[in-house]
Amino acid sequence: MTRFIIEDDFWSLFPQAKIGTVICQGIDNSRRDVEMYEQMLLEAEKEAHKFLSLEEFSSNPVIAVWREAFQQFKTKRGARCSIEALLKRVKNGKHIGTINPLVDIYNSISLRYGLPCGGEDIDTFAGDLRLTKANGTELFIPLGSDENEPPYEGEIVYKDDAGAVCRCWNWREAKRTMLTEATTNAFLCIELLDETRTDEFHKALTELSRLVTHHLGGSVRIEVLDIQKRDMTIKA
Repeated sequence: MTRFIIEDDFWSLFPQAKIGTVICQGIDNSRRDVEMYEQMLLEAEKEAHKFLSLEEFSSNPVIAVWREAFQQFKTKRGARCSIEALLKRVKNGKHIGTINPLVDIYNSISLRYGLPCGGEDIDTFAGDLRLTKANGTELFIPLGSDENEPPYEGEIVYKDDAGAVCRCWNWREAKRTMLTEATTNAFLCIELLDETRTDEFHKALTELSRLVTHHLGGSVRIEVLDIQKRDMTIKA
């Protein structure tokens, strides 16, 4: 059995957080219809401009809430929430490129709803997945690198028994657990800190699950973790 556990040291910092998960099983993530996914991302980029109404980029609420959150724990200098990185590209007129269907789908949801989304290949997990503070010794080989870049002690990370899966909460993912076109079972998540946006958060989860089943087949289930419900089963 593989579980997802959010530990007490996370809740001590972010008691209001909600982590929405979409567990995908038996999907086909092999590349198909690149033009369709390019169009999906282009349309999402257009919608994302509604989150950039303030001239000062960091003052926009969907960015400010995560800037504040990242000040609550030790982070690598320059690390930013994944939604900020996407919106920065949109603001600068740079298109979000296609990667593979699952990543394209969750990036489009992230842009349309102004919420950080991520995903990992369940079949690569070593033991349980945890959202917690790092001890600073976790192995972490980031995407695009072959060098170990372990998290700082006290940094919020997703981790399993083999090392960190994502550093600085949702900043940078590990090569070991990344989604590929060969992925058939996936752990997707959407993260919420602003409690006034709970309705949008649930709509984003529903839309994410709908797009996955529509385009990639398989089965999905949604579960939301919060301070009252701190763990769940990923795979029996």
